[in-house]
Amino acid sequence: MRVVMFGYQTWGHRTLQALLDSEHDVVLVVTHPRSEHAYEKIWSDSVADLAEENGVPVVIRNRPDDEELFERLKEADPDIIVANNWRTWIPPRIFGLPRHGTLNVHDSLLPKYAGFSPLIWALINGEPEVGVTAHMMNDELDAGDIVRQEAVPVGPADTATDLFHKTVGLIAPVTIGALDLIASGRTEFTRQDRSGASFFHKRSIEDSRIDWSWPAEDLERLVRAQSEPYPSAFTFHKGARLEVLAAVVSTGRYGGTPGRIFYREGDGVVIVAGADARTGRNRGLAITRVRTEDGRELPATRYFTSMGGYLTNRP
Repeated sequence: MRVVMFGYQTWGHRTLQALLDSEHDVVLVVTHPRSEHAYEKIWSDSVADLAEENGVPVVIRNRPDDEELFERLKEADPDIIVANNWRTWIPPRIFGLPRHGTLNVHDSLLPKYAGFSPLIWALINGEPEVGVTAHMMNDELDAGDIVRQEAVPVGPADTATDLFHKTVGLIAPVTIGALDLIASGRTEFTRQDRSGASFFHKRSIEDSRIDWSWPAEDLERLVRAQSEPYPSAFTFHKGARLEVLAAVVSTGRYGGTPGRIFYREGDGVVIVAGADARTGRNRGLAITRVRTEDGRELPATRYFTSMGGYLTNRP
């Protein structure tokens, strides 16, 4: 099939590479300009560079809503558009232009985790598995019929970085497998159960701020979700910002006020956590490694030279 690809960052790059390696013909690529947004500088392999290296024409747009682009798309005469990590709305006159419509590739197990940063949100929420879905685009965000979907388990120590590497490898088989089904003449696919749909917004620095009223289990997953190269989870100690690089749920139960620097346990320092911590039934968050405002990275047992005092949400 003649394919136009809409995509950005490493997800789009892997999709384009899969298309170039397939029997399908990539006739045009549309991608976003480079961004300085903290999360868009991560996994930022260039779709434009890959297309140009392979002689594929490239159009760069923030939004695909101008007449010049529409004319380019009509001239390209695609059988299908394939989109992955396109960051703005694609209007119906574009996604409905090709003979077979538009296939969107999304890194979640739709209908759950539509929208942005699905791996991070899924890890924070304790999902047992994550994956990649190829679905037909319609008027609603990430809501079209599912053509192909594959899942991988979330391990007990997995970080968001681990999940990225697990799922990015699914892009090629999910995308090309879906295209092969469409090329074979299939037109009926699996409808999404919209009663199970959930939508998530882009991550920002505010979303990495530790709230000590959360249960320790949730905070431990937040720390893993904010693994390098993502901005780290952070708190404040004596008015200074402190990044939490690694932590585990305590083995003991600790009562008191959330945020209290309480006790050394193993290789960590336990912080009281949970809105109902006063009951004494909660586990604490045992911080094992931190980074200070001046960039020093050190074990928590070295940073916290004495117990007592509090970690806070604000300076």
